Amino acid sequence: MTSSASEHSQPQPTLGLREAVAIIVGIVIGAGIFKAPSLVAQFTGSPGWMLAAWVAGGVISFIGALCYAELAAAWPHAGGDYHFLQRAYGRRVSFLFAWARFSVITTGSIALLAFVFGDYMSALLPLGSYSAAIWGALAILALTWVNARGISASASTQSWLTLAEVLGLVLIVAAGLWLWLGGEGAAPVAPIIGEAAASATSSTPSMAMLGLAMVFVLLTYGGWNEAAYLSAELRGSRRSMLHALGISLALITVLYLAVNLAYLYGLGIQGMAKSEAVAADLLRVAFGRTGETLISLAVAVAALTSINATMIVGSRTNFAVGRDWPALHALGRWHPERGVPAAALYAQSAFALALVVFGGSLRSGFQVMVDYTAPVFWTFFFLCAIALIVLRVREPQTPRPFKVPLYPVLPLLFASVCLYMLWSSLAYVKAGALAGVGVLVIGGVLLWVLERKRTQEVIGSS
Repeated sequence: MTSSASEHSQPQPTLGLREAVAIIVGIVIGAGIFKAPSLVAQFTGSPGWMLAAWVAGGVISFIGALCYAELAAAWPHAGGDYHFLQRAYGRRVSFLFAWARFSVITTGSIALLAFVFGDYMSALLPLGSYSAAIWGALAILALTWVNARGISASASTQSWLTLAEVLGLVLIVAAGLWLWLGGEGAAPVAPIIGEAAASATSSTPSMAMLGLAMVFVLLTYGGWNEAAYLSAELRGSRRSMLHALGISLALITVLYLAVNLAYLYGLGIQGMAKSEAVAADLLRVAFGRTGETLISLAVAVAALTSINATMIVGSRTNFAVGRDWPALHALGRWHPERGVPAAALYAQSAFALALVVFGGSLRSGFQVMVDYTAPVFWTFFFLCAIALIVLRVREPQTPRPFKVPLYPVLPLLFASVCLYMLWSSLAYVKAGALAGVGVLVIGGVLLWVLERKRTQEVIGSS
């Protein structure tokens, strides 16, 4: 393979609907569903409101997916959000987004998930004082090798990991049903649907508590938008992305509701609210120490699944920006035989490893990465929601195989949710948020340097 061939090769439609659904489900279903439910139960205070929050999260995510489906159907591109932002706002905003994904959003998410994997693997096999960071780094290196082999290898790996991840959630549902049906250790629990209906009117959480619960619900649903980066590699019509997103979110919502019902059956609302590790508590009550071990493995697999899927889609943004900026052309090389942007993938993994080292030097690597990524992520998510409206006005003649229904109500509703999440993330996080914003500022300086260099080259050639 020559350098010229790699630079002029393009992504090909090689992914089927099944592989796309596996990637989307793998990104979304991560460690959050094993941690967030206890916090949501605590903030809502009743089964009815708690279940309503999870349903609302699915509905809001689906509204966002409708917006992304229109954008991806009209402009299928490996750059995903980067390409949409470029069309709507120009090169500067899209470059800042690409920098944010490379240095904050994607790499921070990979590092965050690596720490989750490391924490649970350390519970099974500790590797010393920096065990979580070591396990996390090993996971990144191994999955980078898998992805470098090509899209077929990474998609196949994703399908198997997603299957294992879903089976872990099925295990939680089975544990809840076992306890509900009278398994040893079960506490008396009222029929959950009736309890939920009664509590919805008798115990109403404050708007502040309900809003805080939604922060964690939507974080747990987060990641479905990454499917936009696969739009150029998805076989079938341009409406295929809508089908992939719709099937994925429907499956995820059903799974999340089933898992939360299992927690309620097994532990009750107060037991959930008081639990520090709700999944482990449920499995311990149902199956003892063996259950704890199994759920630790399930969480580790969930983290691996999300890391792998995030690597697949994240490297596509780096590839797209390398195509648009000559000074970064090395990132824009596509390996035609393997079907992967190899240089962009390696650069992404190297930065993620640096963040693991940084987080490993602190006491709470996971929390630092959450703080680091949230504000920057919701800023650009909001801009993408508004981009749909901007492009409807600016490019009305562009064929749109799919259009968001109830336009512009649904896009504006989704944009409002993004603004609320941005405010919540800034109010919730501290030092980590400042670090993430600081890195974004560095991206602005880099943009100025690149534009100045380009201007000088134009002047020199004239």
